[in-house]
Amino acid sequence: YEGYQAYLNNIIISGNTRTNEHIARRELYTLPGDLFSKNKILRSIRQLGVIGHFDPEKINPNVVPDPTNGTVDLLYKLEERANDQFEISGGWGAGMLVGSIGVHFNNFAMRNFFNLKDWRPYPSGDGQSLSVRAQSNGRLYQSYNISFMEPWLGGKNPNSFSISLYRSLMTNGRKKSDSNFQSMLTNGASIGLGKRLEWPDDFFSISGEINYQRYKLNDFTYYHFLFSDGTSNMLTFSTKLIRYSTGPNLIYPTNGSTFTISLQATPPYSLISGKNMVGLTDREKYKWIEFHKWIFKADYFHPITSNDKLVINARFAFGYLGHYNKDIGPSPFENFYLGGSGMTGYSLYGREIIALRGYTDGSVTPTDPESGSPTGNVYSKITLELRYPVSLNQQATIYGLAFLEAGKAWYQIKQYNPFRMNRAAGIGVRANLPMFGLLGVDWGYGFDQVDDPIAFPDANKGQFSFTIGQQF
Repeated sequence: YEGYQAYLNNIIISGNTRTNEHIARRELYTLPGDLFSKNKILRSIRQLGVIGHFDPEKINPNVVPDPTNGTVDLLYKLEERANDQFEISGGWGAGMLVGSIGVHFNNFAMRNFFNLKDWRPYPSGDGQSLSVRAQSNGRLYQSYNISFMEPWLGGKNPNSFSISLYRSLMTNGRKKSDSNFQSMLTNGASIGLGKRLEWPDDFFSISGEINYQRYKLNDFTYYHFLFSDGTSNMLTFSTKLIRYSTGPNLIYPTNGSTFTISLQATPPYSLISGKNMVGLTDREKYKWIEFHKWIFKADYFHPITSNDKLVINARFAFGYLGHYNKDIGPSPFENFYLGGSGMTGYSLYGREIIALRGYTDGSVTPTDPESGSPTGNVYSKITLELRYPVSLNQQATIYGLAFLEAGKAWYQIKQYNPFRMNRAAGIGVRANLPMFGLLGVDWGYGFDQVDDPIAFPDANKGQFSFTIGQQF
């Protein structure tokens, strides 16, 4: 049709039994009056696949030519897929077992929230995301968070809006009326905006977020924090630049790449105030927490066979947590915790937990020379996976994989050496179940001994690990 310069006439969408038509139509690159373009059709197929509401394996537009007027009609016949998730899980962290329960609605319609007739079982169809999650260990620890995201703020342009609220309480297990009651209460909120760019190309997007957290401690000595009584505040500004072209199936991508560079930073309070930090207590040093954190990630998919089933996936990640004032030193917050499955039940300082198969949890993370706690301020990780699908059915997407992996965390940037990382190899399987998301199990063999074999005996060699969700 391109040779005859045919123009598009009618763009027809069918099969969207749950998702409102405008949610699918706004993702299309094929518009009435445009010249017929195979590339734009392929791009539209990808966009319909990655928003997650339709089965990407069933998106196959029908082209209906009308030679009398030199136009063609396009029929996008879609099939809805279940993409909401229900979570029940448990994990070990901070010396305790923590249970989690949550729901994630990926096709929410907030405008119908107060319209009871649209609750089937919840108001849906507008492509918004709503997550509610709770964690608890009974009286010792409780955490609650809720988040909402609108991918097309205002409905006319792909500008996203997100907001989240969270609250956690950790105690010594005593009742509040008890005179020996100890607690640490954390409240926080974040708000973010994002925009899909047109330059360098329309696979790029940029986003920004403001986040505030407040820690309030009441004679809290049950678990070691920076201090036991008082308040600590953390205000961060984050920005992220992404080029995302993987697809068309979110669960089993067969081509494309993702590149991400991000910066999260607090204001340099100590430099602004000019106050001498030498000899100050931790309560004074960390009244306002300060740091800057840089992350770069690259993710690449390429099909090896002609049917696009056997796929190679290469990934690289680098992170650095820096500080403004040498008298304060590295921040105890937002550092890297490397090794194991990448899952844990609880993190007091909001550290970033990174999987490294073939090793036990945290075993590839250095310790702070003063506090002795696991503290990675720099990390790097390289992964190479070979994947093959057992089933691409939307009810149960299952694929097997074999991997080579290497990674390590360091305490200082001057120690960084990408040629001296802990290596591993192994096999695994992933299964995506509509209500529970992506579940996985891996067996990895770690080839290299960890830096502290006394603290982490049997940290390498053969290790099983379990995962929930996509991991980098």
